[in-house]
Amino acid sequence: MSEQSFSYEAESPCHYRRALEIVASKWTVLVFYELESGTKRYSDLKRSIDCVTQKMLTQTLRQLERDGLVLRVVYPTIPPTVEYSLTPLGVSLIEPMRTLHKWTETHYDSVLEARQTFDQANVN
Repeated sequence: MSEQSFSYEAESPCHYRRALEIVASKWTVLVFYELESGTKRYSDLKRSIDCVTQKMLTQTLRQLERDGLVLRVVYPTIPPTVEYSLTPLGVSLIEPMRTLHKWTETHYDSVLEARQTFDQANVN
């Protein structure tokens, strides 16, 4: 294996798994798609991601802030105004997410066909 090839053994399995946990959340992906276009207030995010509960959105934003992917800014107004934006680290994830989105658009029908074929072959 060349030096530039990926070697799972050379990487910490724990780090790799945890990085996947970050981006594998459907809420993370939806928040990223919303923040990709710029800074948003919490209420704007909640309105745009209509299927997310307030609890899940809050938990997702807190985790992304903790991971250094999202910046939370509170303005001293009454009531306080809170805005969220992607950090430079968060922005660095946009391209890999776009690549996965493109792969999904191109290949997901094949995945569905494979599932149907598998399920038909394995009917008890």
